[in-house]
Amino acid sequence: MNPNAQTHSSGWKTFTYVSFGASLVMVAGGILFLPIDLWMKGYLAMGAMMLIQSCITVTKTQRDIHEAAKLVNRIEDARTERLLMEVGKPT
Repeated sequence: MNPNAQTHSSGWKTFTYVSFGASLVMVAGGILFLPIDLWMKGYLAMGAMMLIQSCITVTKTQRDIHEAAKLVNRIEDARTERLLMEVGKPT
């Protein structure tokens, strides 16, 4: 693993989990108490769940792209450094 990688504080992790839980409860409560038929509530609930799943997927994809770019950059840097060391060697 990368020893220079920054980790999130426990306070930030707690805040994100509590925020997610609170928003999920508020949306579910809003859908539950809407004065509409049950099938309409189900449709809204499915839409909300798909939105949450899509947000998680987009976030993971963006993170994976960023991590892959970092790995490629490290490999390129290592190749460049090795090439420079070979060029700088006295013959």
